[in-house]
Amino acid sequence: MQKTEPNPSAFLSAMAVQYPEKPAILHPVRTTYRAFNGLVNRYACGLERSGMGENTRTIMLVPAGIEFFALTFALLRIGAVPVFIDPGMGARAMVDALAGVEAEAFIGIARAQLLRKIYPKQFGTVKTSVTVGKRCFLSDYCLPDLLHGESREIEPVRKKTDAPAALFFTSGSTGAPKGVVYHAFMMNAQVQLLKSHFGYGHREIELVTFPLLGLFALCMGLSIVLADMDMSRPALLNPRKLVQNISDYHCTQMFCSPMVLTRLVVYARTCEVVLPSLRRIFTAGAPAPPALLQSFQKLLSPGAEVFTPYGATEALPVTDIRTSELLKLYAETDKQNGVCVGYPLEGTAVRIIKINENPIPRWSETQQNRIGEVGEIVVRGAVVSPAYWNNAQANELSKILEPDTGTVFHRLGDLGFMDDDGRLWYVGRKAHRVVTEKGTLFTIPCEAVFNKHPRVRRCALVGVPIKGSKFEQPVLCVQLKPHDRGRNKKKLIGELSELGRSFSMTRDIKVFLFPRRFPVDPRHNAKICREKLALWAVRRIS
Repeated sequence: MQKTEPNPSAFLSAMAVQYPEKPAILHPVRTTYRAFNGLVNRYACGLERSGMGENTRTIMLVPAGIEFFALTFALLRIGAVPVFIDPGMGARAMVDALAGVEAEAFIGIARAQLLRKIYPKQFGTVKTSVTVGKRCFLSDYCLPDLLHGESREIEPVRKKTDAPAALFFTSGSTGAPKGVVYHAFMMNAQVQLLKSHFGYGHREIELVTFPLLGLFALCMGLSIVLADMDMSRPALLNPRKLVQNISDYHCTQMFCSPMVLTRLVVYARTCEVVLPSLRRIFTAGAPAPPALLQSFQKLLSPGAEVFTPYGATEALPVTDIRTSELLKLYAETDKQNGVCVGYPLEGTAVRIIKINENPIPRWSETQQNRIGEVGEIVVRGAVVSPAYWNNAQANELSKILEPDTGTVFHRLGDLGFMDDDGRLWYVGRKAHRVVTEKGTLFTIPCEAVFNKHPRVRRCALVGVPIKGSKFEQPVLCVQLKPHDRGRNKKKLIGELSELGRSFSMTRDIKVFLFPRRFPVDPRHNAKICREKLALWAVRRIS
């Protein structure tokens, strides 16, 4: 008999038994674990009556809210496979990505249901549709319809070890979005790791700015506060509302992107506010500058910690380090090393291999790097997804079979190195490195040199192809601070050039461009889309 895994929604059922009257959700509507689990069960019954069941692939285009969390747990409970994608990538890219899922069910708001009518071919496999929110004639059911009819206690379906429990699409910020397969064992391992390493416990109150972390928090008995923001468009958040959320509900922990931290720091400086209830903050999605971490630490009470875990949709989390250690480490070195993302977490193997553009079928064929030598970051462990959905090419390029264990190493597409103390350093995406005639330039260390200039908000190194050559010309795109945009650029270019000459790795960067805005990823609004900047740079200098 094939081995099965506990359904992740079983965690919620257990919390409802252990803490029935404890608030599961404090805001926007106070809901106990008993009541929330009951709502999940009623939705699960309604979904079954609508024709959904085990392994039904179900697209979820629902804003983060009580309905989102209840429906997600209901789908998991009946063994369906919820499919999550970031609408911020744009309708066309989202539709193209979802077409490959061949989903059998579709749950979404009315605007999302309209996509099925505009692109009927891409959603031709959908048999059941449910509209959330405003009643809509475009779907088979509206959400209240699921609550009508007999309700019974549903035991969470146990999933086969190799059966998908959920699909999470990558953001598409560095290529076409890919569906990442999450098995039940992977989600269970993520919950256990959050408990054991990060100390998530039922006494915490979590401000949720990223839906996946809200799901995990509810699995562990935390009370959650849904931030007053559009979680699919975090750049538009109002920091005053988040500060109010934290203050009103005495939130003790929060996960967010560096962009959210930046907005909170700027607001706090202006309005002279502090965040004394927060004890643990986790920031990820893009490198967090040391100055930002220092500034945010000042808003917290003594003893509060900021963590900067590292990972990806395919492997989450991989490493972690506390800001207190990180800032001390940066203060002790003058080297432009990149970003230290910390120590590998328990049960996760991190290796550095030679940079390679080709598939690596078996682990025995890899060449591992020495300590301190930059290469590709590869990871293996229970929190690492074994495959992409229906994407043989991506699997071939990203997965390396380890024959002795039957598991895979995942190639993250990131570059870095290990130091003598076992810490991982990140130096940029493999696809973003700039290969020049004199050597290879890595984005993060090079950009750190120029980010020191007082007029620079941030910068991005890109490569422009040299006609008739396999090499690229390095170009630095510089985004200035708002009050510096109209000032003398000729003088600034001279100062940047002088900065570049101070380090061997940047002395050959001699072309500087000044876009008003940087394109960034929709999910965290923090990762710079260097591919788009490179195309813009080609047009500017050609």
